[in-house]
Amino acid sequence: MNLRFFANSILLGAGLAMDAFSVSCANGLKEPDMKVGRMSLIAGMYAWFQFMMPMIGWFCVRKVAEYFVMFQRFIPWIALILLLCIGGKMLLEGICGGDAEDSGTLLLGALVLQAIATSIDALSVGFTIEKYDVVMALTACLLIAVVTYVICMGGLVIGKKVGTKLTGKASILGGVILIAIGIEIFVGGI
Repeated sequence: MNLRFFANSILLGAGLAMDAFSVSCANGLKEPDMKVGRMSLIAGMYAWFQFMMPMIGWFCVRKVAEYFVMFQRFIPWIALILLLCIGGKMLLEGICGGDAEDSGTLLLGALVLQAIATSIDALSVGFTIEKYDVVMALTACLLIAVVTYVICMGGLVIGKKVGTKLTGKASILGGVILIAIGIEIFVGGI
């Protein structure tokens, strides 16, 4: 491992984190009163999936490459469907006034779906790190996760600041952002 390895891993992490950053902004918009512990949980969830997906991809390339190649063409579809569902729900809640019980708090199930949808394209990163040994692959994925965490915390802070100013329209804007990210992942993957 050298400086180039660390720089490449950090830059790879920054590139992979952009979808999660945008979704973090949307989550901050939806929940402008979010506490730091909750922000850390959300950013940590994105970081965890950004860590796991390249590791799974790395493992698949080394052990079950032919099965992974068959699955890879479905990745854009899965991300599109997940983000359309989540974004569509937020959009409808914003337009219809939302549920009286829903305080705008992101539920764990929705958070997991967002994390999967924004990190599923990172599976293919396993191809780029295929020649790494286990220690290098784990280190690269850990750096990706740390970068993702930092970037997502920034996204949540930005979303909260903007969300406080847009209180009535935040859910609509957040839903539109998620739908746009889903379409962007789909179009980029096809």
